[in-house]
Amino acid sequence: MLAKKTQITLPAVFWSTLLLNAGAAFMWPLTTVYMNQMLGKSLTLAGSVLLVTSLMMMVGNFVGGWLFDRWSPYGTGLVGAGMSLIAMLVLIRWHAWPTFAIMLFVVGFGDGISLTVGNSFAATITHKTTRQVFNVLYIGLNVGVVIGTLLVGYLLDFGITTVFAVTTVCYIALFAIMAIAFRVEISTNQAEKETATKVPGANLRVIWLLCLLVFTLYASYALWESVLSVHMTNLHIPFRNYSLLWTLNGILIVVGQPIMNRLFASRKLATQIGLGSAIFALSFFLLIFASQYAVFVVIMIILTFGEMIGFPGMPAWVDALAEGGQKGKYQGMYNVAISLGRAVGPLFGGLMIDDFSYQALFLTVTVAMLLALGLVLLGNTRLRRRSVK
Repeated sequence: MLAKKTQITLPAVFWSTLLLNAGAAFMWPLTTVYMNQMLGKSLTLAGSVLLVTSLMMMVGNFVGGWLFDRWSPYGTGLVGAGMSLIAMLVLIRWHAWPTFAIMLFVVGFGDGISLTVGNSFAATITHKTTRQVFNVLYIGLNVGVVIGTLLVGYLLDFGITTVFAVTTVCYIALFAIMAIAFRVEISTNQAEKETATKVPGANLRVIWLLCLLVFTLYASYALWESVLSVHMTNLHIPFRNYSLLWTLNGILIVVGQPIMNRLFASRKLATQIGLGSAIFALSFFLLIFASQYAVFVVIMIILTFGEMIGFPGMPAWVDALAEGGQKGKYQGMYNVAISLGRAVGPLFGGLMIDDFSYQALFLTVTVAMLLALGLVLLGNTRLRRRSVK
């Protein structure tokens, strides 16, 4: 038997993150188009499938963390990657309704486990700072998105089976990395636990309002991953061109994020998040008037700048507001808000389009994001006044 290593390497978690997100990037933009235009299902049903997939991913996050702590970190990684791999192998041969939806749920659950395992292993790395490690993971995530969204638009021309086959290759590589590089002996006993002090009520209100903002932002963002693909193809824009927008998004983030971090390093978090969120929200208002591909390109660039400015500071602001209390608990609340937004967005989008219109959807989410942002800034203003007193 091979001796286990005592620490995971940074390249191992980078490549696992890249492959996991490349596989997901193949499936998420494809699901709505495939169900609506190839399986003949409604956008509401497609949104419901994405909702359940997101919920299964949330359950996978929880199960993955529980097994990581109480069973075997290495074994948990194999279970998560293995489940996603088996489901993708099934989809290559059987991808009609309802098999497609069922296997997508399995992939969501397996990906949730794999995501938790990857992040948990990354947190054990000691030869780099935590900030450096997760910066590398962030780059791996976006490179994976670039690869997945770039290829899926072209692969779909060769048939849905080809898309599933190439996606399966990503999961084979992920499982191989989990099996070889994640065979690490680590301690899961948490000797030091956070001191459970009570977070001030005013701080807690801002945290809750910030989670509301995050929910609206990610619910809106999920529309780009679901109903926007149908909207653009209905406008006779090729699906591959839609995929290129995500490639543009990923490249801008990989190149521009370090620059934005330097530009806003001395700014207050409230200012940074307020500006970024406002730009992000207003990009959805512009979608009301978009009908040409060039306009969608400009809107994606505006959205990405808003994302780069506002999104990175949000978990840091939650951490600062927790003031030495149960910071892990409130970071968990933040992540739940993200997952719920991603889960609800596609279903809400499908319902709005089936009953109203794309324009009504874009206006509704713009107003929701700006209202939530206004509440956050108002809550922060009251907090600052109280601090001065």
